[in-house]
Amino acid sequence: MRAEIQNIVNDIEKSLELLRQRVGYETAEHRLEEFNALTEDPDLWNDPAKAQKLMRERQVLIDAVDTYKSIARDLSDNVELIEMGEMEQDDDVVREAEDALRQLKTKAAEKELEALLNGEADANDTFLEINAGAGGTESCDWANMLARMYVRWAEKKGYKVELQSESAGEEAGIKSAAYKISGLNAYGWLKSESGVHRLVRISPFDSNAKRHTSFSSVWVYPVVDDNIEIEVNPADIRLDTYRSSGAGGQHVNTTDSAVRITHAPTGIVVTSSEKSQHQNREIAMKALKSRLYQMELDKRNAAITEAHENKGDAGWGNQIRSYVLQPYQMVKDLRTRVETSDTSGVLDGDLDQFMAATLAMNVSGKSRADAEKDDDDL
Repeated sequence: MRAEIQNIVNDIEKSLELLRQRVGYETAEHRLEEFNALTEDPDLWNDPAKAQKLMRERQVLIDAVDTYKSIARDLSDNVELIEMGEMEQDDDVVREAEDALRQLKTKAAEKELEALLNGEADANDTFLEINAGAGGTESCDWANMLARMYVRWAEKKGYKVELQSESAGEEAGIKSAAYKISGLNAYGWLKSESGVHRLVRISPFDSNAKRHTSFSSVWVYPVVDDNIEIEVNPADIRLDTYRSSGAGGQHVNTTDSAVRITHAPTGIVVTSSEKSQHQNREIAMKALKSRLYQMELDKRNAAITEAHENKGDAGWGNQIRSYVLQPYQMVKDLRTRVETSDTSGVLDGDLDQFMAATLAMNVSGKSRADAEKDDDDL
């Protein structure tokens, strides 16, 4: 077997080992028997939320086991075909099996990454908030570019995107926008995007064509499942209604239907302005509960808590990623040091490489300083 193909086989085997560990393969069959026994309980659907959670967990286990078995079987089959083809000097068989292994490597790497999405709320839908920071009109335009970038990313994933609220900039772009993004692992993927994003470019709003630096912040919170109880004391919230200040067109409200909820103990403010007042109130309450739930998740993770406590304003020193369009083109994540010169692709939603690197870093427990130290040791 050629060295290139042997390296591919080794990579697939490493992915399989991680998948085996994540699924708990040795006990998977026993756990599946337990799930099956529970699903046969005639009283199961007396509590629909509990029943749905059980069925989801059962299906996740089934899918994980099936994925592991499928990749392992395909690996074995194609290795055997290569060995047989080499013995019989059948180049066509060898070439076909090698191509299949290359495709299998890509599939195994994708499934390996998905296996890392096993946090408490990773599978949930998510809320995504974007706010313009330091930089005036420039930042409002940058916030609008970020909104488009994430909508394009979500659409490529096949996720459903719903605009919850939007506040237009005075001259261009948006001051803020909030979206609900629905789909399997939406929160798990997007959670790594929370932070300040920095743009460097020649300003289209500067007649002198000078280079400008702009900042906008992105914050991501999981949509709370119905089976997760988050208590909100009515005395702790203030509800205000107001007229939407959107960009215009069919979404402009002619009545004070937009809703703003302020949670006094935490200072959290959430808004919704795209529906009727009743719907906006319901959407805003769900968003508030999601924010409170995110705070609870953060308390369980010291690194995340520290990041939130020190996130500061959307300006210098707080960015997680830089997007440079002038004098050169480069997008660089400051946590993982992943970078690309394909700025147009990134701004069109090609974000998976950044999300994957951050996810892998978080799971491995290696910080940016650790990664830099490892590089220095090489």
